Amino acid sequence: MRSSSKLTRRTESMIEEMRNNDGVSFKHVLDIDSFTRSDIELVLENTSAMEEVLNRDIKKVPALRGKTIVTLFYEPSTRTRISFEQAGKILSADVINVTDSTSSSSKGESLYNTVLTIQAMKADIIVIRHHHSGAPHFLARNLESHVINAGDGIHAHPTQSLLDLYTIKKRLGSIDGKKVTIIGDLLYSRVARSNLWGLTKMGARVVLCGPQTLIPNDFLNGHREQEGHPFANVEIETSVDKALDGADVVMALRVQRERQQAGHLPSLREYSQSYGINSQRMKLANKNALLMHPGPMNEGVEIEPDVAHGNQSVIEDQVTGGVAVRMSLLYTLAAGSDSEILPRP
Repeated sequence: MRSSSKLTRRTESMIEEMRNNDGVSFKHVLDIDSFTRSDIELVLENTSAMEEVLNRDIKKVPALRGKTIVTLFYEPSTRTRISFEQAGKILSADVINVTDSTSSSSKGESLYNTVLTIQAMKADIIVIRHHHSGAPHFLARNLESHVINAGDGIHAHPTQSLLDLYTIKKRLGSIDGKKVTIIGDLLYSRVARSNLWGLTKMGARVVLCGPQTLIPNDFLNGHREQEGHPFANVEIETSVDKALDGADVVMALRVQRERQQAGHLPSLREYSQSYGINSQRMKLANKNALLMHPGPMNEGVEIEPDVAHGNQSVIEDQVTGGVAVRMSLLYTLAAGSDSEILPRP
């Protein structure tokens, strides 16, 4: 009991330091492109305090008591939606979950009118996932409530990027200089887009690998050679063996069949043979390389079950870190801030 009490006091002290820390403050979380490196570092530091709360026997602190969080999901989700709900409840906020099928959008109501209604009910934070890219940005420009992007179309998934960065830093000690190989459906992956911003800002060496049909045109048409391009140093590799050679982190991406048009892949079987992560391919990476996946996984397609659940896999660590990251962001927003991180024009 004595050690538990000490842990509680230390954790609450760390959370109080977050309240008094002026190093980062923002009104919305829309993408990582407008975060500075110091912003990211402070979010990751605060996440450590939140993970201490998450690891306690009694996972409850009154940090956001009296605050209301609404999660508004227009696409299916397991990890992101549940982790936001858990994060809010651990911090003692009131959390209300709304899905597309249970909202008035099924009766023809527009997204704008839906969120105006939610704001009129005095919601402090609206967490939104939407199939249209840019939907959270539209809301942020028109609402007083805080907005968190939980994934918009093929555009961005900032909280996934932050939890990935947290997992890498926690396991490897740093991100700077680490070779991170991202393999798979790069064309439709909002996770890859946000991680490109996060990883490059944190100094990682990023290698993208996948079929040419699933690599965005911006990485194939020479635009990156223009002076000042943020991804000028990102490497493109179509050979999975070369991409994996010496990697510190291997991140497999889900083949997003629900977003793809016909013609991207001959077959899932051929994709798995050419780009699927298996135990033999993992041997090409560094001995202690981390294996990551944002989920949900198509086991047997982009990743084999034995490596997905093997010793190098940190996929479950990503899920745990996701709760702590979202606790950190919810607290930072709801605790009160005047400035904001928004996309640059």
